Amino acid sequence: MNVFIVGGTGYLGSVLVEHLLQAGHSVQALARSEQSADRLRAAGAVPVAGSISDTDVLAAAAASADAIIYAASDYAATSESMQLELDAVATIVAGASTATLPKPVVYTSTGLVYGFDPIDAREDAELPEISAQPVKAKAERIVLGTDAVAGVVIRAGLIFGRGGSGLVTGLIAGAVANGASTYIGDGTNTWYPVHVDDLAELYLLALERPQPGIVNAAGAVPFAFKDLAAAIGELTGTPVVSVPLDVAEQRMGPGVRTMTISSRLPVDKALASYGWQPSARSLLDDVRAGSYSVPA
Repeated sequence: MNVFIVGGTGYLGSVLVEHLLQAGHSVQALARSEQSADRLRAAGAVPVAGSISDTDVLAAAAASADAIIYAASDYAATSESMQLELDAVATIVAGASTATLPKPVVYTSTGLVYGFDPIDAREDAELPEISAQPVKAKAERIVLGTDAVAGVVIRAGLIFGRGGSGLVTGLIAGAVANGASTYIGDGTNTWYPVHVDDLAELYLLALERPQPGIVNAAGAVPFAFKDLAAAIGELTGTPVVSVPLDVAEQRMGPGVRTMTISSRLPVDKALASYGWQPSARSLLDDVRAGSYSVPA
């Protein structure tokens, strides 16, 4: 099938392009610069000039493609960036809705929509009014709000592998800049990160036999933030230091509260609906093995 990707030069998007092409699909991807277009051509994809603010471009590409993936991410969370994302998603859904039969529209969301202290992280759980990513919950409703498309929302945990993940690279850069690898509080809270290649396989399954609705994606091997800080300390040659939550919030804002909670997204639905199972790859092993570069 011909797949149109928004965010095809990003961390997840570039891996999706690779997996889609290897599976025999053709790929078109939005490119807002000539540099991005060159990267897409080198990967074997066809660039579509424009940005998420170019609604005419998005609508036309969504209408002509067989399937659409929205994999762009903007965690600045300004009012302008959030509205741009919502408008872009609405435009894509409207463009895809012109097809005779519902076509797959796969939207990349996040487990952060379950809130800062999630009790229930199953796909049918009622979401809190306040979360670290409110725009994602709003965009989910746009994708799932019409039967004219086969809307699939993938709520992913922390993504790692291939030297990517903004959180991990940010913690490594912070350790180098500040001379210490830090964690918040006692650091015993755990997450279940998903490897980027495992996640890409779930996207392929969702495209090839779409089942409209929400599906969680998380890995099988957990990590504690204290242990991640220790691995980063080994990598960067810096001491490991605990930082109180109030100090961390003063430095980085209230969003750092997400790094004090434990999160495990149940993936029973992904297994039942798609036969998907994450591999036993470990984020801590990935960091210790030197997968992530250390800033000079």
